[in-house]
Amino acid sequence: MTDLSTQPLDELNLDEAARPKAPPVPEATDIHRRQGGQLAAIHRHYLREMGQIGAVLARIEARDAPPEQLKQLVLSLDMAENFRAFGSLCGRECQVLKFHHDIESTDMFPRIEAAGGGRFREVVAKLKAEHEVVHELIIRLSRAADALAASPSEANFVAAGNTFRKLEEVVRSHFGYEETELAEAIGYYLGSI
Repeated sequence: MTDLSTQPLDELNLDEAARPKAPPVPEATDIHRRQGGQLAAIHRHYLREMGQIGAVLARIEARDAPPEQLKQLVLSLDMAENFRAFGSLCGRECQVLKFHHDIESTDMFPRIEAAGGGRFREVVAKLKAEHEVVHELIIRLSRAADALAASPSEANFVAAGNTFRKLEEVVRSHFGYEETELAEAIGYYLGSI
């Protein structure tokens, strides 16, 4: 595992150019591809939640009242309360994403690698390396959210917001790569997730 803790936020990237392509699974059918598409459905759920958090962030930054559907997330118009709510949302998202990646890294990826006779080794290694970047960002966002909850200041809010945006950017790219490269393998080798 690489130590990413000292890397500046703007340098925590996925090196998309170095992403290997998955080998085709000639035996895979459209049914297998649809089964593999279950991962995309799970990812869409996480991305929707991140989008809601992003909407809260944008509203707070604009000093705007939350829309009706977000009032339960942003409990009052007082900025300190809004900062705390944003920090709580970020903390929850950190836990959910970490759990998702732990399942992939400890169960799904090894099963695909074994079932594919090692043909997916490079893709799995790259995905695991990308998980390290995501996890570093999760750690940073968790710390930023804790700091924001403890001290709901403008500076802590900006730090948490910047970290959240970086995490969202990285997660969107990572999810897209994972879905594209593993759809056939998930469906054919695992049947479903």
